[in-house]
Amino acid sequence: MTTTMSGPDSPVTEPTPSSAPQRRADSKPPRPPRAPRPARAARPQDAKVAGVSSAVTMVALVTCWVFLQMLVLGGLSHERSQDLLYRDFRGQLANLTAPMGDQPIDPGTPVALVQVPAIGMDEVVVEGTASGDLLAGPGHVRSSVLPGQDGESVLMGRGASYGAPFGEIGDLQAGDPITVTVGQGVKTFTVLGVRRAGDPEPQPRPAGTARLTLISAEGEGRLAALSPGEVVYVDAEAPEAFGAPAGRPAGVPAAEKPMATDRSSALPLLSLCLALLLALTLAVVAARQRYSAVLVWVVATPVALALAWQTTDVVMRLLPNLV
Repeated sequence: MTTTMSGPDSPVTEPTPSSAPQRRADSKPPRPPRAPRPARAARPQDAKVAGVSSAVTMVALVTCWVFLQMLVLGGLSHERSQDLLYRDFRGQLANLTAPMGDQPIDPGTPVALVQVPAIGMDEVVVEGTASGDLLAGPGHVRSSVLPGQDGESVLMGRGASYGAPFGEIGDLQAGDPITVTVGQGVKTFTVLGVRRAGDPEPQPRPAGTARLTLISAEGEGRLAALSPGEVVYVDAEAPEAFGAPAGRPAGVPAAEKPMATDRSSALPLLSLCLALLLALTLAVVAARQRYSAVLVWVVATPVALALAWQTTDVVMRLLPNLV
């Protein structure tokens, strides 16, 4: 209530304190704690979408990785294998224990070092030419003599994937040198020519000389790297040869011939890899029902890539060995 006085000398109107009690801010009763909101159960439709998306993501991840590893990352794997093979072979040469063909040689054992300056090739050659053997580098056909020995030595290498060590041998010209280092010493070959299907073979080698044949595959067009289908041969010769011990195999299995596949050893491994990938996919689908997608994929992606890497190595055994 306010008091008002009239007249010229009346005082200014002043408010009077209200008699109504004022509520203090700290006198409010505390609010009861809010009960936690119950977790919303995943609807069947949400679970189905999560399952389908997880499966599609896994398939896309593995498929992209296969092509990436074949054409890009496989080169890194090839370089690492070559480094290890070079150290091993250099130690054998220093200790005079490098293979000379007088005893059976296990597949995958380094047997020679081949250098072709014209195309910048510097590769350690392993024994055997199956698809699995050629993942590490060029391979030596076991039924032929070792490079530089009296006779014809045949080497095979991939032309598109896993470093493509023989990818440019079709560009060699007659007269280009090829240097080969083996346990018996060093030989320099001279390229005679490059031939493909239907071209005439070179003349028979003279007695006491060493013949070297490089074999790979090449394709045409934009997808040549993915589908090399034509076999290319490079013939070279050295005027003098090392002695060739007897006892070489009369032939090689079908899996070690040009453009052959290795189904016998690869199919069981491929079945195991696919089973592990399926189990991982089911685990991702189940985990998506309880945890966030980001957390699930952070944990699952490294495992999926490791399985994809192993699966790609197995798939390469099912593809032609010169690809």
